[in-house]
Amino acid sequence: VHLQTGQCGNQIGAAFWQTISGEHGLDSNGVYSGTSELQLERMSVYFNEASGNKYVPRAVLVDLEPGTMDAVRAGPFGQLFRPDNFVFGQSGAGNNWAKGHYTEGAELVDQVLDVVRREAEGCDCLQGFQITHSLGGGTGAGMGTLLISKIREEFPDRMMATFSVVPSPKVSDTVVEPYNATLSVHQLV
Repeated sequence: VHLQTGQCGNQIGAAFWQTISGEHGLDSNGVYSGTSELQLERMSVYFNEASGNKYVPRAVLVDLEPGTMDAVRAGPFGQLFRPDNFVFGQSGAGNNWAKGHYTEGAELVDQVLDVVRREAEGCDCLQGFQITHSLGGGTGAGMGTLLISKIREEFPDRMMATFSVVPSPKVSDTVVEPYNATLSVHQLV
């Protein structure tokens, strides 16, 4: 089950699904239009099969503000995702790790876990979870680490792979990114 959290996580996740869909011969609506039987093998690792030869990603898209979700929906593969797997708040975390982890994120986490459980129950053999997020922002770092700890609690015998974007002073000028990253790395180990 794939989770993408925050603006960075959702942008990376959108690119990930575009690539995986291409590799499996799926168009932007999840309909198989490939040419090789090999493309259909292991399709169930990342996709649920729906009616009409359509495949839907096992993805949970999370953010504390609706903007990124709107961008993913409006993107080239926006129709690929299950609409009720978009879980978002209205207030945002404002690059504040504590808001993502303890306040705004904590209010939304149960709703996210319900979607995670539903996706996990839909798996024949749940291997684990993967999450794309940044360590510098408020949602990706704060709520991302909250989700990781809650999922580890509920599924202790399943694998957890994180694809975490580490902040760099050469790329960003957000002054609190090192603090957010420090608080996050502690949760990842």
